[in-house]
Amino acid sequence: MSTLAAQDLELLKYPIGKFVRGTRAGTAERRTDCMDVIAGFPEKLRAEVQGMDDDQLDTPYRPGGWTVRQLVHHIADSHAQSLHRFKLALTEDVPTIKPYKEALWAKQIDARTMPIEPSLQIISGSHARWVVLMRAMSVTDLERTFFLPEQQRELPLSEVLELYVWHSRHHLAHITGLKSRMGW
Repeated sequence: MSTLAAQDLELLKYPIGKFVRGTRAGTAERRTDCMDVIAGFPEKLRAEVQGMDDDQLDTPYRPGGWTVRQLVHHIADSHAQSLHRFKLALTEDVPTIKPYKEALWAKQIDARTMPIEPSLQIISGSHARWVVLMRAMSVTDLERTFFLPEQQRELPLSEVLELYVWHSRHHLAHITGLKSRMGW
């Protein structure tokens, strides 16, 4: 593979760049902005996938990548997990989070074949609850942590909030980029 092709593949994989570990929603204004992104994401996602047929939903966003269908189901899995992780961190002292193998989850029959509507509903419901929870949190609450074994470190909820703003935009860019390249 040429250097240019490798760069192109990297751009397809990370269309908005990689998440910068340690980024925190540190100011009140930034926290509000992040929560607004989380609040608005379900409708943005729904608008991007609205009217896509099965062939489009089963198109990978990049060579070797997940299909749009798998992306939507992954987002539902991941964001529901994040809501639960927030609640664990708010109710326990530095809980250890059980990791899951998201790539293997995306290969399961539900993620590969099911209609996306149930996952769009999970995303909408999870985000509605998550936003209510976050808007009620204090600055101290946002500094509560959970332990993530995959990274062998504690993550403050202020960093997890930034991560999921990135995650939302990251996967939305996969879909919008694919639609643009395909002329959909």
